[in-house]
Amino acid sequence: MTITRIDQGPRMSEAVIHGNTIYLAGQVGEPGEDVTAQTKTALAEIEALLAKAGSSKDHLLSATIWLADIADFEVMNAVWDGWIAGHPTPARATGESKLASLDYKVEIIMIAAKG
Repeated sequence: MTITRIDQGPRMSEAVIHGNTIYLAGQVGEPGEDVTAQTKTALAEIEALLAKAGSSKDHLLSATIWLADIADFEVMNAVWDGWIAGHPTPARATGESKLASLDYKVEIIMIAAKG
């Protein structure tokens, strides 16, 4: 089966397609922004990657969300709820984790089916 890599770099690809499944790398916002802005940016990047891969948020299978501080859970959910409204919701997990930089507040990882 063919494997297609989107925006491949020396360390990672932003998305990998295997069969009808699309695996997205973790997406983050701009360092230093608050969790609301970072969540909006990450979700916009996810939508763009899904489009490049031939899919959309209507075909999301799962989401893993890492927050630098779980106290930001409700703030992140406010953005998420607006973004996913009117679309089928994926399976989802959210946890607290030390992210790659203290400037990052949220990282979102998705798996989707081709559209």
